[in-house]
Amino acid sequence: MNEMNQYLTSLLQQSPWLGVAVMMNNYFHDVATAMLAASAFCLYAVHRVEAALGTPEAALFFLKTHRLMVRFFRFAFWWIILGGVPRTIFYVSFEWNHFADKQQVPALMVKHVLMVVLVVWGVMAWRQLKAKVARLTDSLPAELRATLNGDGRGC
Repeated sequence: MNEMNQYLTSLLQQSPWLGVAVMMNNYFHDVATAMLAASAFCLYAVHRVEAALGTPEAALFFLKTHRLMVRFFRFAFWWIILGGVPRTIFYVSFEWNHFADKQQVPALMVKHVLMVVLVVWGVMAWRQLKAKVARLTDSLPAELRATLNGDGRGC
């Protein structure tokens, strides 16, 4: 492992552009984690409004919003998965060494624990909403269900 770390560190020293690419990937990886949690928060807010109104039109709005947010969620989720590959490969040589030199390891650990919690919470929230979507879709009147099924763009 140490030899691999030295090799990756030498690659980063030889190519500043590789370092920029790794840094940007890491940044967007963190942003994708925040997007995953934010999409769940936003949809939860729309869910609360739908529940308070309790009308078929509010249910239709929630379902159309959900359809759009699912795309947003999937993009963020797959960016986390795919962006995590290079982040994992370069982790020790790029992030760990930098933070260890500055005595910021506890802060780095807290950040990663928080990110894992956000991802797990986001996935769980989305899975719970899936049951609500099925329930609301079945409860829509026929004309609103036709509107939902005929409009593939979301809201």
